[in-house]
Amino acid sequence: MKNASCHLALEDGTVFIGEHFGAEGTAEGEVVFNTAMSGYQEILTDPSYCGQIVAMTMPLIGNYGINADDIESLPRKTAREAGGSSSMTAARSATAPVSALHLSGFVVRELARRHSNHRATGDLHEYLREAGVIGLAGIDTRALTRRLRDRGSQRGVISTETADPVALVEMARAAAPMEGLQLVERVMPEGEMLYEPAEGARSHAASDTAYHVVAIDCGIKQNILRRLIASGCSVRVVPPTADAEAILRTRPDGLLVGNGPGDPATVTDAIDTLRRLIGRLPIFGICLGNQLLALALRAKTYKLKFGHHGANHPVLNLDTGRVEITSQNHGFAVDIASLESVGGRMTHINLYDRSLEGFSHASKRVFAVQYHPESAPGPHDSHYLFEQFVAMMGTN
Repeated sequence: MKNASCHLALEDGTVFIGEHFGAEGTAEGEVVFNTAMSGYQEILTDPSYCGQIVAMTMPLIGNYGINADDIESLPRKTAREAGGSSSMTAARSATAPVSALHLSGFVVRELARRHSNHRATGDLHEYLREAGVIGLAGIDTRALTRRLRDRGSQRGVISTETADPVALVEMARAAAPMEGLQLVERVMPEGEMLYEPAEGARSHAASDTAYHVVAIDCGIKQNILRRLIASGCSVRVVPPTADAEAILRTRPDGLLVGNGPGDPATVTDAIDTLRRLIGRLPIFGICLGNQLLALALRAKTYKLKFGHHGANHPVLNLDTGRVEITSQNHGFAVDIASLESVGGRMTHINLYDRSLEGFSHASKRVFAVQYHPESAPGPHDSHYLFEQFVAMMGTN
């Protein structure tokens, strides 16, 4: 690893200087902090971080290396490779590589110089270098986190090429804001595919397949699909441009709308499709899927000050009174008043800022959560939601 300098500039004029690792170059994005103590590879490979520079609050990162099992981004196949129908596919110019990393940069206090884990097949520096992601180490991540917490997430630039702080700050201020930014098109699949878990995950699969689920992939994590398989479902993954009637022709027992990056209001194809599907089959939304379902019901979303990113956030289940420790990654939330005005009922609430973390609409057979019940990384407190989805399909 080189010990060359790397700069991180924020739009408020703050510049951090530390050591470079990973790839070289210059990249822009929204700077956010993540409070998870482990699971950095799952965070790196979560497509929802597309367009963001992620700073970890855990001081030491990279100590257990990188392995082939903790990748959350999906392999991308074209419709022809998957044997799919062209009516359910979206044309794109290129197929994203397996285990693609979509984030703009990665910031840590201390990069482990040596990793140790029986599953490790490589180190973090080489992993980021091969993926083309710039890393910055050796800065005061506490100071960065406090600035983002107090002033909100900011546009930023990370660079190994430019050392001029004035130029870097100007670049940060010229970067596109997250509000209004369509990022799903950067991470969505070329076409549909039947999902099968990797060999190492097969032991978690249910022995019988009872239900057929269509999953809309706006940048979905693999562990969402693994949890569906473990709950007794077969899963067909489709892009957010999939047509509603084409989805129904596959005769699904239920629909899952997964996570993804960017401003939910920009994902108009998926919102229109969901508007046509709501009430016609059971639907479960996760993260961006929660926001898209709310927008399809004609509720509103808004940008959070600094978002929720981590594996240790408390959420209150209003139906049971239980507090769930949850995995989170989102920068937008659903406006509660607007959701209730269209018949939605809040089921979960964030105990940090009282923002909406889940809702249901009984008459339309819709329920959704803003957090990640599949974990990866994070606790397993909320796995019951997949069983809830299966139970809803059982009454279809």
